[in-house]
Amino acid sequence: MNKTLTLFALIATSPAWAAEGMWTLDNLPADKIAKEYGFRPDADWSRHAMRASARLAGGCSGSYVSPDGLVLTNHHCVVRCIEDNSTASQNLLQSGFIAKARGEELQCPGFELNRLEDIRDVTAAVQGALKGLSGERYVQAERAVTAKLTAECVGGDPKTTRCDIVDLYHGGRYHLYRYHRFQDVRLAFAPEAAIAHFGGDPDNFNFPRYALDAALLRAYENGRPAVIKDHFKLNPAGAAEGELVFVTGHPGHTDRQLTVAQLEARRDLDLTQGLLVLAEKRGVLTEYQRSSADAARLSASDLHGVENSFKALNGQLKALQDAAFWQAKAKEENALKTALAKQPGAQAGDPWQAIAAATQTYRGLYNEYRTYEGRQPFWSRYFLLARTLVRGAAERAKPDAERLPEFSSASLPRQEQLLFSAAPIDPGYERLKLAWALTKLREWLGTDDPRVQAVLGKESPDQLAARLVTTRLGDIAFRRALWQGGAAAIAASDDPMIVLARTVEPHALAVKKRMDEQVDAVIRRQTERIAAARFALSGTETYPDATFTLRLSYGEVRGWNENGKTIPAMTRIDGAFARATGADPYSLPASWLAKRPLLNPAQAFDFATTNDIIGGNSGSPVINRRQEVVGLAFDGNIHSLGGDYWYDVRVNRAVAVHSGAIIEALEKLYDGQPLVRELLNR
Repeated sequence: MNKTLTLFALIATSPAWAAEGMWTLDNLPADKIAKEYGFRPDADWSRHAMRASARLAGGCSGSYVSPDGLVLTNHHCVVRCIEDNSTASQNLLQSGFIAKARGEELQCPGFELNRLEDIRDVTAAVQGALKGLSGERYVQAERAVTAKLTAECVGGDPKTTRCDIVDLYHGGRYHLYRYHRFQDVRLAFAPEAAIAHFGGDPDNFNFPRYALDAALLRAYENGRPAVIKDHFKLNPAGAAEGELVFVTGHPGHTDRQLTVAQLEARRDLDLTQGLLVLAEKRGVLTEYQRSSADAARLSASDLHGVENSFKALNGQLKALQDAAFWQAKAKEENALKTALAKQPGAQAGDPWQAIAAATQTYRGLYNEYRTYEGRQPFWSRYFLLARTLVRGAAERAKPDAERLPEFSSASLPRQEQLLFSAAPIDPGYERLKLAWALTKLREWLGTDDPRVQAVLGKESPDQLAARLVTTRLGDIAFRRALWQGGAAAIAASDDPMIVLARTVEPHALAVKKRMDEQVDAVIRRQTERIAAARFALSGTETYPDATFTLRLSYGEVRGWNENGKTIPAMTRIDGAFARATGADPYSLPASWLAKRPLLNPAQAFDFATTNDIIGGNSGSPVINRRQEVVGLAFDGNIHSLGGDYWYDVRVNRAVAVHSGAIIEALEKLYDGQPLVRELLNR
């Protein structure tokens, strides 16, 4: 690790090197690729790659792989759909699923697919609207310009058009991304979870791997399979060792351009405290899973997400505990400070100092913010529905320019899709999660806190949770009536979950306002100045931090050396049988054991590449220079966990399912010949 960081220190202020970088499709490093591999992606190549790539709005990637709307992604990206279509008597996680005909494909409640259609630079408009502003005025202006630009982009077609303002280089550039949205998404194929997640948590973020982490969705429009002009073809020969490959996908978030002060807060709060919460959640879910087979089914995706996040955050924390990393960041900041000071008309004041002060404010708000306004407050699907109804009633009564971004006219189709999703909600499981979350509320803020007393009253967390799950929010018609009734219906409702959301809303909005104005607005304003210094050094020869928007990385199929041992780039199907023990997580499904003689034991299964990817890239296609799918990215190795902060081509690896293994399994194990013909364009 120290050697890696020493190397990082040498290159921290230089343009990206080797296979490093998550590049926007309108700014590919074509010269670098041509110099290293003798291939230059042109504008037509980039345009096709952009439109053949898919984004799952819930946080994954995919690719359009047929003219009839077929989408290839990871099994772990569609687990929620599989759970929602399972019952106690028919557990599709255990049995797997394949539609023998398109009429048998299963609806995925709440799923949305996006296809990027156009990128427009709106930097001048956004920066012009924000110039000279701070605090509340900055936040209001940002909401107004975002609402204006996205509404104009969506026009009169919000059901099928989605538009987002994308902040690149932390305020250095603003782009407007226009997507075609598909809100009718159906499941066509998913293997058994036992093979999709073979190796479970022990093998997660490790290599070698033997997992068929693949699934097929289909996009529909007007009740019919969507017509997709730009799509990738699947190459059954798959990737070869040493081959140039590209990954197009939607990496979620990186912190490679944050300041020292921001990274310190990331280490001390987001990672350290986040790991404590995840450890507790893992314990809660593990015990619940043991209570019954149905409990295991209901909580499978949540447990997988918690375990995955715990491992990822732990790896990131280890990276931020290395002294060499901080030396490298200090060197980078000093270089940027020098560049900023040399700019004509450089403004007075130190942006790094201003960000450090805002970060101190963040530390003071952290506990309250994570309780009321964090990623998943009160750890309940019921509560998220209640908050959407309560907050949405208030926001929709405002002019579009004054609303919170998630309730702007351009964003409402997604909110309504989630609000009226037919996904089932189990009251018993919700009670378990709520009781834990309410216990944390009391622990984090204190028994005597008036906000805690307003929520709990004289009830214990478990007693209140039991009462809250008597809510009627499981009924779509009830939710729709509240949404249509607006503020009057919300104010009149005595539903216990609506009452809870109403009770905490003033506190949640207050801490959100402080976070928006005293932390986020300050940081965004100051990072614009730092971005200007970074552009002065290298311009767009560097890539922006990941923002869950479409990026391309390039690399090659390659293993690595570790402690004198060579880690091969490929695994084979026979390795899965050699690794199997018959006990979870190394238990192969019955279909694989029964039909083993049909399989080619030498068929490549999973492989490693030097592509620079991160969370959110799950489901990304691995394509060759002819834009044929040769693999399906689903993970990284243990060294990639530091990828939030740097990239080292020597050891960072992406992990993918070989396209040949997907075809082999579909043909020989799952009777999926129609899907194979569609994938191979036969």
